[in-house]
Amino acid sequence: MADRSPASRIITSVARACLEPLGLTRRGRSRLWVDDHGWWLGVVEFTPSRTAGSGLNVGAMWLWHDVDHLAFHVDAVRVGCEPFRTENQFTRLALDLGQQAAANVTVLRKRVPSLPAAVRDITSRPVRRGFLRDGFDAGIASALASDPDAARCHFERVLREEPLAPWMVDAQENTRELHAMAADRGAVAVWVTRAVGSSRSKLGLEPVPLAIG
Repeated sequence: MADRSPASRIITSVARACLEPLGLTRRGRSRLWVDDHGWWLGVVEFTPSRTAGSGLNVGAMWLWHDVDHLAFHVDAVRVGCEPFRTENQFTRLALDLGQQAAANVTVLRKRVPSLPAAVRDITSRPVRRGFLRDGFDAGIASALASDPDAARCHFERVLREEPLAPWMVDAQENTRELHAMAADRGAVAVWVTRAVGSSRSKLGLEPVPLAIG
């Protein structure tokens, strides 16, 4: 059953006013909104709390991870929970969150206007130690940038991680496959195209033509 609390009703109204004009769509009756760019998503979450109120997460999701849930692979902004006290008070807070969300969606669009721009952005950022997905992304980006040596280096870092969860086992299996084809940019592009298509299907997103090549 949908949350019909005053806080959620206000968040929904503000999100529609701030995000629908930008072309974002709401995920069912949730507090999640997506900005669909084919091979990546901008993701906006008005985070619920144990008490009435809302926080905000805005980030990008690379669909080559081929998962069935939304994720934040690049964070643009995180705002802690703002409490609900009265409708007037929370409406002002919610409007500020909605405006921040819209502004950061615009920032992400400018940051990632194309796949080559994403590749440059990913390969320019330091890979955080212990963040397996960082190495996976950097490896794919390096391979797509025709830098197989860097790609293999990133993939080998991923493979050295101890797989402590099933998703890590799956990620390392994919990494071994990508490591073997790192010198063949076309093969990596085909792999990425297939993974993105699979992820879109799992997320219930419409199939779209992809320009990864």
